[in-house]
Amino acid sequence: MGFLRVLMLGFALLLTSGCVKLTIAWADLSAQGPIAAPAALDGFGAAGPVTRAEDWTTDRAPILRQAFQDHIYGVLPEASSTELIESRVLDAAAFDGAGRLEEYVLRSTLTFNGVTQKTPRYVMNVLYPNNRTGPVPVILKQSFCPRWSTIPHQAVARPEGARSCDGLFFSIARSVFGRYIATPPLETILQRGYAFATIYPSEIVPDNGAGGLEALANLSVGHEDEATRWGAIAAWGWAYSRMADILLADERIDDAGLVAYGHSRYGKAALLAAAYDERIGGVIAHQSGTGGASLNRLKKGESIQEITDSFPHWFSKTYAGYAGQEETMPVDQHQLIALVAPRPVLLGNARRDVWSDPNGAFRAALGASPVYELFGDKGLMQERGDVFKPSARLSYWMRPGTHGVVKEDWPAFLAFLDAHFMERAE
Repeated sequence: MGFLRVLMLGFALLLTSGCVKLTIAWADLSAQGPIAAPAALDGFGAAGPVTRAEDWTTDRAPILRQAFQDHIYGVLPEASSTELIESRVLDAAAFDGAGRLEEYVLRSTLTFNGVTQKTPRYVMNVLYPNNRTGPVPVILKQSFCPRWSTIPHQAVARPEGARSCDGLFFSIARSVFGRYIATPPLETILQRGYAFATIYPSEIVPDNGAGGLEALANLSVGHEDEATRWGAIAAWGWAYSRMADILLADERIDDAGLVAYGHSRYGKAALLAAAYDERIGGVIAHQSGTGGASLNRLKKGESIQEITDSFPHWFSKTYAGYAGQEETMPVDQHQLIALVAPRPVLLGNARRDVWSDPNGAFRAALGASPVYELFGDKGLMQERGDVFKPSARLSYWMRPGTHGVVKEDWPAFLAFLDAHFMERAE
């Protein structure tokens, strides 16, 4: 097969993959569009308006967390823990001495309605910066690429015959989705003083319809209601917390500096993780779109119908039932963002990534901002999407281009991280 034909096939596969649609349209940079509803601090169900931060924390947040499980993501386990089976040092001077590379073999336990089961064994790889001795912040990453592609080091364990994000097809993918779509700038991250941890979430729940649904059913024995059985986004969000179980036991890690980072589907999971687990100190949800940071009501880009048809394993069946009836949903994504308050949140976007609805994410951030203000913070400190303020606890990043992780993104991510996490680590 000639190179041009392979190139054209690669682009065709990317354009029809269902995860993104390229467009010549531009996302609106203003707050134009419907206001996020219901207002985050207004009455919700039988509960009245919230006027104090302590009431949000003790009364409103638990109600909202349950509502998101009931209507969008499916029910999460009632109890969980993680066992460290084995650990080893792979390279004490990895990436030209910048980091210490370690590997952890894990297995997690989870309980639904009193019935407990265990995940398969899975692996977490961690890079610790060699230029710092005190507790350091750590970036937690999940990706559609395996660990051995996220951390391209020959010592990272991989199953025999396992796939990787290498070869011609993924070279094409990187040309479309950006140089950092699989592997972040690890040397820069380490030199800036951050640890970096990654798992391959498909080792727990595969990212495909049949395999994903089977794994989700196997990991939720005891939960009989199929309509509210958890989807893969919830399970991957839960997996960020299982990473935290191990990292928080490590004295080298700043226990207030765990940052869940994810792009696209894993941006949804990272945001969910921070909303449900207060041990997660911050989140970078990059181009998380529908079911992530973007509002469901009157949105542009990917609809509930389209996302649940393409990815039936990502959400609960209840969420799919709202297709075409989004205005009847009792919750929306600004309330999910608000559940992270007052911890730092960065919502990443791109101007031509209309499929992920950047304007919907900006309006969601506006809708979440009053909750940050309730905690004495200024919330979203920008009136337009193109005015980046990394020091804001609720921050919105917009760049030119389309869906992916490109060279402009990581300097913005690191500016945000430095503003909120590095001062404490120094």
